[in-house]
Amino acid sequence: MKKLSFYLITLFLCIILVGCAETNILDRIGLTTLVGYDIGSEEENIKTTAVIREVSPEFQSNVEVVTAEEATSKGARVKTNRKLSKKIMVGQMRVILFSEEIAKDDIHYFIDAHLENASVSNGVYMAVVEGPMSSLLEYKYENIEDIGQHIYRLLEQNIESEYMISSTLHVVARDYYSAGRNIVMPIIKREEEFVEISGIALFKDGNMSGRLSAEDSFFVKIIRDNYKHGNFQTKLKEEDISPSLMKNPFDEIPLAFDTVKTDRKLKLVNSTTPEFDLNITIKGRLLELRSDIDVGNPKIVDELEKGISNNLKREISRVISIGQKYESDVFGFGESYRSSVRNSKLTNEKWHELFKTMKVNVKVDFELVRNGVFE
Repeated sequence: MKKLSFYLITLFLCIILVGCAETNILDRIGLTTLVGYDIGSEEENIKTTAVIREVSPEFQSNVEVVTAEEATSKGARVKTNRKLSKKIMVGQMRVILFSEEIAKDDIHYFIDAHLENASVSNGVYMAVVEGPMSSLLEYKYENIEDIGQHIYRLLEQNIESEYMISSTLHVVARDYYSAGRNIVMPIIKREEEFVEISGIALFKDGNMSGRLSAEDSFFVKIIRDNYKHGNFQTKLKEEDISPSLMKNPFDEIPLAFDTVKTDRKLKLVNSTTPEFDLNITIKGRLLELRSDIDVGNPKIVDELEKGISNNLKREISRVISIGQKYESDVFGFGESYRSSVRNSKLTNEKWHELFKTMKVNVKVDFELVRNGVFE
């Protein structure tokens, strides 16, 4: 009898709890897939643009782009709700965008606001928009039905293919709150009827301080971590390779390769300067070579490997120098310094000063493991 009473009480409590929970019926809500933040027309205001997908009882979906301006993002959401017949939910949000003006001001507030919102996934992508937010999100594209879903897929496939650095909310928050590391995000823009990734944004603390080209994402990735797969294209110049392989001293040798395996080793060799040794080993397959070079000749293959190694070394050093110029350590040298120097008590302010004069001895060892297609 006691056992039966226990089961009945438990069932009764479950019914009460379920009855108290707020139900969200699909045809009564609007699913936010993307949110973009911009500077408002009035001082201290935030202009929020949301891409919202509404599903009808017949399972037909409609995408709306709604803009609201308020002092806070929560206030903008309330204002947006007043413009729609369905309640806005953020549980399906996949992308957060910042205009360049917002990014250069400070995104600290937005990082915290979304971290504190339990409805927002830590896997949501974050990116900076080049040009007006309205031009990107409100433009009537011929072949894009849902601009929010399209931008999400654009970022997802490029990040998973390792053509672009990762910029999820989790990664961005980690980089922001880690002493000796800075935020890096993709930059996207509208180009006529297309949306493309046009570069990567470098941050100092929570402020965008500079940028690199989209192609430079490859170098940022192999400096930060081991690179697993993905294609890369470059041009070998006279300074990279033996003159015997150049028909003309002004020629360049375009080539493309994909990485089979990379190994990155970073070591602090002088804590005062500071100075690092960065050794990167890459095993790759030559996919395409626009030259009549005889790649069946082992001596020529050795020259190619040396040429690619020299090319990558020069480009990696260039990218590090740009990061130093903008005081943006998106590579994680500061983290290595902090873990190597006992009682360093490293702060972002202290590391920014050290980072500007930091020296990195780059060594790249490239090995061709297979050959692909040649012209």
